Amino acid sequence: MAADDKAEAATVSSEPSLLGLSQAETLLLIMLLFVLVLLVVSITLLNAFKVMYREQLNPTPYLAPVKEAPLDYDSWLKTKKHKPSIWSKILGLKPIEAEKDIVIEHAYDGIQELNNPVPAWFNFLFYGTILFGAAYLFYYYIGGYGLNQDQLYAAEMTRSAEEKAIYLQKSANAVDENTVKADNTAPVIESGKTIFSANCAVCHGPAGGGLIGPNLTDEFWLHGGGINNIFKTIKYGVPAKGMVSWEKTLSPKQISEVANYILSLEGSKPAGAKAPQGEKYEPNNEVKDAGKK
Repeated sequence: MAADDKAEAATVSSEPSLLGLSQAETLLLIMLLFVLVLLVVSITLLNAFKVMYREQLNPTPYLAPVKEAPLDYDSWLKTKKHKPSIWSKILGLKPIEAEKDIVIEHAYDGIQELNNPVPAWFNFLFYGTILFGAAYLFYYYIGGYGLNQDQLYAAEMTRSAEEKAIYLQKSANAVDENTVKADNTAPVIESGKTIFSANCAVCHGPAGGGLIGPNLTDEFWLHGGGINNIFKTIKYGVPAKGMVSWEKTLSPKQISEVANYILSLEGSKPAGAKAPQGEKYEPNNEVKDAGKK
């Protein structure tokens, strides 16, 4: 038990403090600081005692204040001479009493002209524009660190194209069974065919003629034809007849593409196609070849 207490005490004492030091190191640091403070106080008191001791041995005699003679007006005026402020220096302003030194000799109708120097702010601005022009020329044209107008235009067009692609991607995935449009352009049909072959051909056949599922190449439909009904059937499925919902597997854009591909299969008459099922669908203003030029 005693050995455990000693081990615990040793563990506690070796734990680091707030400054990353052990308790023993912290105490030692405090003692050193205390000794340093005592040393400073002792030196200060010693110097004070030395001064007091010297004054006791050789007292400094009291000296009466010396009265200065009053100044005449001109001397007093020189002591009160205006000292220009920083603002006056920046603006290049001269005091009234200094104007006689900068008067130009010629005069017109009693009007005197002063030869005031160029203000400091104007010189600073003038030379600053020269330095700025040199730095601008080096940064954009000599060093090639910055982009000129043509490069900025190209970069802006690239950024706009990227933003447009992102927008089109998002807008393409924003379609549903109510807003989807028929589109038989080549990129849409090719993409839809790839999706169909990977996910739908196992039930509807490689050419859409039907296997377990119905024939998709005729004019008869079990759940309604047209792009909107086909999109809805693919999206929500028909669980009662074994048609699963693809809403969580395919994006709205992919569903739209495969629906347009299925729509393009009508009338293809593949070999070994199943007999028609359902009711014949009348387009009723359905634009099958939307997007075709």
